[in-house]
Amino acid sequence: MSRIAATFEGLKAQRRKALIPFVTAGDPHPSATVSLMLAMAEAGADVIELGVPFSDPMADGPVIQRAGERALVKGISLRDVLSYVREFRVTNDTTPIVLMGYANPIERYGQPTFVADAKAAGVDGVLVVDYPPEECEELAAALRAVDMDAIFLLAPTSTEARMAQVGKLASGYVYYVSLKGVTGAGHLNTAAVAEAVPRIRQHVSVPVGVGFGIRDGATARAVADVSDAVVIGSKLVELLERQPADNVALTGAAFIREIRAALDTAHKD
Repeated sequence: MSRIAATFEGLKAQRRKALIPFVTAGDPHPSATVSLMLAMAEAGADVIELGVPFSDPMADGPVIQRAGERALVKGISLRDVLSYVREFRVTNDTTPIVLMGYANPIERYGQPTFVADAKAAGVDGVLVVDYPPEECEELAAALRAVDMDAIFLLAPTSTEARMAQVGKLASGYVYYVSLKGVTGAGHLNTAAVAEAVPRIRQHVSVPVGVGFGIRDGATARAVADVSDAVVIGSKLVELLERQPADNVALTGAAFIREIRAALDTAHKD
């Protein structure tokens, strides 16, 4: 069983929902990334999505685009991202880490080498935004072979056929993009999410996380009422982008504690 599956199983037994923050590796300060990851885990993050900086992030809004650009200017590469995970694992061997990014860095690294190095570093799952399921069977199989999870996106525009495709390959959890648009948009429709999640569950057997447009405890709590996990990124990245290096972990931890408290008041089935 992967660390992600074990985490969701434990949360289900406690009738709690997963909190999954997203941060961009190397932003706002490369020296603060690992301390931020550790602080978020300590504050209540159940899984951490670590963004791999890329020059053409098609699904990201302006906040995360800026974060990626800042990290790239500092020279952060996929190898650096893996080094952050290795350093994190020296202290924390329980909180799952998911790398979220785009196909190009993995293709340049080489898929087989990437899978081996990611496993050795302590990565638990990989979400590649621009790998649709029909082009990801080989990677998904390689990840499964080493007990890592292939995470897939679903959206309001996803057809029943696409949900079924994802259901055949996905492990760990699926990430439902709750709105049409890019990360950071502020028009989350929680009623629409409540309608969409049961449809998704007809096709996938893994937990369903919901992200995009979640910016505070109230929206996080509403989404948690109808899903298995809440993914929150743009608001967190926005809070961190102007912090000095020695305040990044403190700021991130305070925000995670706030959202964690909100999730733990969500209605339990």
